[in-house]
Amino acid sequence: MNRDERVVRELVGAHGQTYAEEAGIRLKDTPQPLYRLLVLAHLLSARIRGSIAVATARALYEAGLRDPRRMAGADWQERVDALGRGGYRRYDERTATQLGDAAELLTERWGGDLRRLRREADGKLSELRHLLQEFPGVGPAGADIFLREVQLVWPEAAPYLDRKALQGAERLGLPKTPDRLVELAGTTEPAVLAAALVRAAVDKEVAEDALRRAG
Repeated sequence: MNRDERVVRELVGAHGQTYAEEAGIRLKDTPQPLYRLLVLAHLLSARIRGSIAVATARALYEAGLRDPRRMAGADWQERVDALGRGGYRRYDERTATQLGDAAELLTERWGGDLRRLRREADGKLSELRHLLQEFPGVGPAGADIFLREVQLVWPEAAPYLDRKALQGAERLGLPKTPDRLVELAGTTEPAVLAAALVRAAVDKEVAEDALRRAG
């Protein structure tokens, strides 16, 4: 096993938890988990700590705002309060509005089911990325986050290693080509690899830990 393979193995072994898993989302190709992932991607795309975004996704779920119908049906203050309980205070008012608008769009255009959006993209990753950005608050970064995680259940998106994941590879001294990184990861799911690389990109201690473990 060469140095790069050891680094990837240690990184994934210690830090290979997807953000969906951390947020308590059992990701399946069904409407509610996919919607919860969309909300999580929206929250993670802001300039805020990942741990706060994850905690806020949990708080929204615990408040009952776990599908687009309930999110759109909640009043604005209810959404603000749930965001605040998760610690998402810096962006809570704007985000509360965006979440309501996005839930209405998903309901009206795709019947509350992101699988219909997937079918509209017809296997084209660029179109999938474009459609995701139609949701208020989900820009390029949010679309990347969603696709990084959803590749676990939407195989046409895999392997999806975006710019942030490749920044993690660079910090670790690994190749910056997705195909080579997937090869180094062996049987590891690309979604798990991507999450581990992103964690290395956003947290220097994660990268240092993986390098130390690899020797």
